[in-house]
Formats: sequence, structure tokens, C-alpha cells
Amino acid sequence: MKVVGRAIPHESAREHVTGRALYTDDLWPRYPGVLHAWPVQAPHAHARILRLEVGPAYRVPGVVRVLTASDVPGLNDSGLKGDEPLFPAEVMYFGQAVSWVLAETEEAARLGAAQVAVEYEPLPAILSIQEAIRQESFQGAMLHARRGDVERALQESARVLEGELELGGQEHFYLETQASLALLDEAGHLLVHSSTQHPSETQEIVAQVLGLPRSQVTVQCIRMGGGFGGKEVQANPYAAVAALGAYLTRRPVRVRLNRLQDITLTGKRHPFYARFKVGFSQDGLVNALQMELYSDGGWSQDLSEPVLARAVCHADNAYYIPHMDVKGRVCKTHKTSQTAFRGFGGPQGMVFIEEVMDRVARSLGLPPEVVRERNFYGVRPESPTTHYGQEVKDAERIKLIWDELKASADLEPRREEIRRFNAQNPHRKRGLAITPVKFGISFNFTPYNQAGALVLVYQDGSVQVNHGGTEMGQGLHTKIQQIAAEALGVPLEAIRVMPTRTDKVPNTSATAASTGADLNGGAVRDACEKIKARLAAVAAQKLLVHPADVVFEEGWVWSLWKPEERLRFAEVVKAAYAQRVQLFADGFYRTPGLHWDKTRMWGKPFHYFAFGAAVSEVEVDGFTGQYSLRRVDILHDVGDSLSPLVDLGQVEGGFIQGLGWLTLEDLRWDARGQVATRSASTYKLPSFSELPEVFNVRLLPRSTEPGVVYGSKAVGEPPLMLAISVREALRDAVAAFGRGSMVELASPATPEAVYWAIERVREKALVSGD
Repeated sequence: MKVVGRAIPHESAREHVTGRALYTDDLWPRYPGVLHAWPVQAPHAHARILRLEVGPAYRVPGVVRVLTASDVPGLNDSGLKGDEPLFPAEVMYFGQAVSWVLAETEEAARLGAAQVAVEYEPLPAILSIQEAIRQESFQGAMLHARRGDVERALQESARVLEGELELGGQEHFYLETQASLALLDEAGHLLVHSSTQHPSETQEIVAQVLGLPRSQVTVQCIRMGGGFGGKEVQANPYAAVAALGAYLTRRPVRVRLNRLQDITLTGKRHPFYARFKVGFSQDGLVNALQMELYSDGGWSQDLSEPVLARAVCHADNAYYIPHMDVKGRVCKTHKTSQTAFRGFGGPQGMVFIEEVMDRVARSLGLPPEVVRERNFYGVRPESPTTHYGQEVKDAERIKLIWDELKASADLEPRREEIRRFNAQNPHRKRGLAITPVKFGISFNFTPYNQAGALVLVYQDGSVQVNHGGTEMGQGLHTKIQQIAAEALGVPLEAIRVMPTRTDKVPNTSATAASTGADLNGGAVRDACEKIKARLAAVAAQKLLVHPADVVFEEGWVWSLWKPEERLRFAEVVKAAYAQRVQLFADGFYRTPGLHWDKTRMWGKPFHYFAFGAAVSEVEVDGFTGQYSLRRVDILHDVGDSLSPLVDLGQVEGGFIQGLGWLTLEDLRWDARGQVATRSASTYKLPSFSELPEVFNVRLLPRSTEPGVVYGSKAVGEPPLMLAISVREALRDAVAAFGRGSMVELASPATPEAVYWAIERVREKALVSGD
């Protein structure tokens, strides 16, 4: 029986629900003498530090050390681009940590931090994308992807529309806040427990700050209580603070942000602003698109440029546009440094093109799904190649998913039902929308598309698997366990997936870009197949057959010719040990065929595309803008699923997180540059009440992806963009208040935003005499 493809629970599900699962901050009670860290946070969005007096903090009982820039033995920078000082001389956002207090208790550290005297000279602050554009406050390069002659195509188009749209950011709000614990061994080497998606980069930053070779630093991540991209690089400064404290005091140091600190110190999903001009025919074929994208990168570069690059590359979504010109800039503002978030710029680019498609459709009086379908890759006669030069392999799958979902979701009958409902209800309207997803899988930065593994087989037949990926609840370790069991032909319970450590697998890539199972699964399979080949040679001697004829399955080993004569896996392992056959192996995987010219924004940055589509139906109250999500139908392509329960959970969870971003999570800063929505009481997250009344989720069958581990596809990020269908359904309902006219809908589409969109539609209807 195959292990891969079996629907099994998450490998830590029982531990999660019983509270036995260990996280980074659960470890510190094991170490006597732990010091607790607390930040001194600046009360300005932009200011020069004139004086920093730490003496008063030492008068607080329990305070042991106050960390400042003068304590750093290496480089005072927690980033890789030289623009993220760990202890700044110039404050660049409200709440930035200017020093850290270490004390015997968390309360003593808090009281000590309150006593640190800091004198500031306030400086002008840039707090919006619009202000950054006016002042030409940018960071990184301008990105520009183009194809064809857009200016000429716009002139030749039967119709031309112009527009703009601003998208809000999103707080990660992972359940486990940023946490690190650092300690020294007897030789002065550092062990850092960190809630990080990228242990190797955390190792690099700690070594950089301390001026040590990386071999002197080991980083371990046992698991994370959520990451969503927020711990890809932003775990690094807190690991560096803990490591610096441990290095200086020779005592274990714990850094664990409370929720308020986490929200005010860490970056978010990038807010975006877009201007566009689109040319199209009378039947809705888009001929030309000119688009300018601006992201709010915050105070430092972080990952803003690659996030913008993915937005530029996903400004087409599932649509072939012959003439396309997309430019992008990262704005530098005095806010938290915005960072990776599930989708990594792709969602923003795709919302913009869906905005364009809806406006084109409504200007022509056509159903939006008709215009969308007419512009699909694989439907238009032109070669399915993107505006950055990559062929869209399996482009026909977009239409296949679309047609299947339209049928299974009863799109046309429901469209007619909604027309009747809207005609009979002047103050309540329903809306229906179907939107596609085409999301590229691979890191934008080609060197990250590699992974390693170390697999150890013991004489009793049990197996330890080490790999470079991190577990944050997404089920990566579950999939790795299934891959290893399948590759070695042993039961699931024989496989133990170990915590991620930089001394087991070095130079790892971040667990991000939806590549965790593709990369690490490929490496684990490679290592397992090396071991199995060695064991097959040993078993072949016992079974008197050729090694190619040996079968491994469910802990048994036999010959194709005599399946009744079976050996236990452990028996073969012991025989191999007796023959001095190596019972461990390293594995390696690199994504083939990638090439990318960043300066030209041209090449093949993605190994393949994940496809999907969603149909959403909403009902809106015309008096208040309140709405309910009545039904959602999803059909999503995960290739041959490695673990169907895990994949269904990822599709459902990704959709709900996208729903939160587009309809609920109104991330705001006040006039001083302080995050105004800085707690669960002021920042609305999706909950059970936001779940659709009917929620149908299916995985596309018979969708093998050749060249990926066991024919699977990535699933982490693409489902988030299925939630765009909810925004478009809300637009459809709002339009019904004004006889189907153009709708300007802010994002997030909160009830307030929906109410004002309804008012604008009603006003237009009155002016036009409808």
C-alpha cells in the first residue's frame, strides 16, 4: 500500500491539541540562570538619538546588563543589505528597539527598560505611499517587465480605461510570537533555539553580529506556532539579541515578544498602490496593459524587492495580454520594515489584474466571468507565454478547472437565482463571482532553489530524517515522513523527523515560496534511494536475485519472482551492517531548468504553475454594508497530493487568510506613525463567524506534475488568492444596487467600505437617471 497520497493526520496533531507540543519559548525553564530580555522602544517614527543613558536601569533590582551598540563585537546589523542596524543611531519607525535590557525576570527587565533615558531629536517622517512618491523616497531598483508595444496597442484599441487601486497590508498574527533562546556550551560555542523559517540565515546573522565563523553557531528550530513569512528574515534580530546577551553574560538569554511588541516591532504584508491603463476590444479581449506598482517597504529593504518582483510577475494572473508593460518601485517610509507574507507579492499583483478585468467587463456590459474566460492562457490563440518570457506549461488546465468548477458549483443556475432575488429585494443584494489562480512555484532568487537532507537508518530498522525545512504547522514534516516511508518501503511509524538544525543540514534555504515539500522532499527522497540501493544489493544476495528485482514495502523486503519469500526490513539492515555497508546518506535536490535575468525581468523564474479557481456568493445589506458569505466552491490543483488531509487544510486555511486580508484586516497607522491596530481588540481577524455557510473544497484529480517529488505540487501560498473571488462577489452585489454599474471598492472591503461603495453606485444611478 502506498504511503504517499494517504490521508493521514498532521504528525503533531495530538501534541497540538493536548498542549504537549514544544515551542521555542517552552524550553527556557530547562536552563538555570536564564536572563529575560526587554526592548527599549522609541516613541517617534523618525528621530536622531542624541543621548542614551543606561545607568538608571542598573538601579532596578534584577537588571544584569543593558545591551547597546557599543557591546556588539561584530557588525551592528541584523540584515544582509547593510541597512538594518540592531542598535540604531537614527530611529526609523515608531517603536523601534534602541537597546535591550537583560534581567533575572521579565518584570525586572520591563522595569529596567522603562528607566533607560533616551533623548531624541524628532525628524520629518514619511508615512504613506503617496507621500513617498511625491518625495521620490524609494529603495532598491526599479523593476520593469514588458512585452510588445503597449503605447501603439493602446492607441489601436477600441476602448481604453484608466484607474487606480490601493491595497492594505496585513499583520501575520501567528499564534506564537517571535522567540529565541541562546546559550553557550563549555567551549564557548553558541546554540540558538529560534522560531525561524530560515535557520541558516539566522545562523549567518548571529555570526555576523558576534564576529564569529558560522561553524561556531548552531541554530535549531523545533517547530513554529505559525510563520506565514513573518519569520523568514524577521526572526533574525531577536536571535541576534539573545545570542549577544548570552555571549556577553555567559548565561542563557531568552527573547520572547509579547503581542504588542510583536505587532509594533515586526513587518507586515506590503501595502500596494497601482495605476493602470488598459486597452481592449468590444468583445472584451484585452490587447494592452500599462501598470505602475508601488509598494510600501517601510524603513529597510528586507525582502521588499523580491516581493515586488513577484507582484510584477503575477500582474497577469491567468490572462494572456499581448502587449504588457509593468513597472514597480519600493517606497521607503518610516514604518515597520514590511516583509514576506504568504503569497509574497503575488496576491497584490493578482488583485490588480482582477480589478482591471472587472472594470473591462462592466464597461462593456458583459458578465465578468465571460471576459475573464476569453482572456485565459490556453484559450486565446496566441502562444501561452508570460510578459517575462516564461511559457505557461499546462495552460489548458486553467480552462479545465474553470469549466469543471462552473458546472459543479451550478454557476449559471445560481446566477439566474441571484438575478431574481436582487429584483425582488431593493435593500439586500447578492453577488456571485468566479476567479482563477495561476501562481508560479520557486524562489525568485534562483540559488535558494536547493535543499539537503541527512537520513540515518539504525540496526533495528528505525529511521531518523534530517532536512532543511522548518515546520510551522503547515504539515511539511508530515509530508517528509510519508516521502521517507514510501522511498524506503517502511511503515510511517518507523520514521522520525528531527528538529531542523544547522549542524545536521548546512546552508539551507528558507521554508518559504511554497517550496518546502518540493525541495526538502526531493532531497530526502534522494538520500533514501541511496540507502535503499545499498540495502537492495544486500537483500539480493539473500534472495538470490538481481538488486533491481528487490521490492521494499511496509517494512518487508521480497523478490518480484518469489513474493512469498519475505525478509523483514530490520533483518536486511542488520545484514548490511554486518557487511559494513553504509546505513546513512545525504541527499540533495536542485530545481532544474531555472534561469532569471533580474535586470531585464526575463527568463524562467518558476519551475511550474499551480492553478485553481473559486466561486463565491455573498449577500449584502444596503443600509449598513454588512455582508455574509453564503457559499464558496473551490477546485485546486496540487498535482498528485502527497498528503490529502494536509493539502485540504492548506487550501481551506489559505483561503480564509486571504479572506481576512481582503475583507476584514484593516491595518492602520496613526498620524504619528504608530501602528493603531495593535491588538486583537482593534485588528479584526477571521473567525468561525466568517466561514462560509457552505464550503466545498476539492483537489483536482489526475493532475500529476512530472519532475516533482511523487508528482505533487506546492500548496502553501496559491490558495490564498482564491479569496479574490469574495472581493469580486462583493463588487457584484454592490453593482446590483446601481443596475450593474462600475464599482469602486476599497481594500480591505470592510462593511464600511462596502457601504460607501453602495452609496457611490446609488449616486451614479441617480445622476444617470436609472
